Amino acid sequence: MKKKVEENKIQKKNALFRSSFDLFLNHGFSKTTIADIVKRAGLAKGTFYLYFKDKYDLRDKLIAHITGELFEEAHQHLHREPDHPDFETSVLTICDFFIDRFEDDPRLLRFIAKNLSWGIFRNALSKDVPDEDIPFYRHYMEQMELLHIRCLQPELMLFTIIELISSACYSCILYRQPVSMEEYKPYLHQSILAILHVYTEAEK
Repeated sequence: MKKKVEENKIQKKNALFRSSFDLFLNHGFSKTTIADIVKRAGLAKGTFYLYFKDKYDLRDKLIAHITGELFEEAHQHLHREPDHPDFETSVLTICDFFIDRFEDDPRLLRFIAKNLSWGIFRNALSKDVPDEDIPFYRHYMEQMELLHIRCLQPELMLFTIIELISSACYSCILYRQPVSMEEYKPYLHQSILAILHVYTEAEK
């Protein structure tokens, strides 16, 4: 019975995430109201406040939720590879997965890049976030341990790489400035590899 109640809560929360995401993409954050969100989700307005303090709290948690889902999809994509790549290849594969997703859906890129801050992302890394929301950081750490990679500042490394990918995608995909993403990607790969070399070393 308790398990069913918890599953029902997750379903309602996810319904609010889906409806708000659609509305934010199609109508914009400022023009979307809580009433719009719960109406599309098919829920009572009071249900909204069981999960979120206000629309801004929802936006922040939605960004963390979407980011977590993207990382989870990226890791599943990586695990479908026939060979087990080294750590550097794994990071570049995940990078390319994000680039492909953003090129397929520029609205997703615009929404995430415009609203994602380190404070929100740091919350996504928190151990207090439920497993159904953000499992990717655990995967990230396990991958380094599995491949015997030593990193003293894993959060700083992840922050640096994500900031680079986010800003590069925003400029190169949305505005094709200073060049297209296709033209910039080899340089992006080399920059990411340089960041990995700065932050990590193989265990002796």
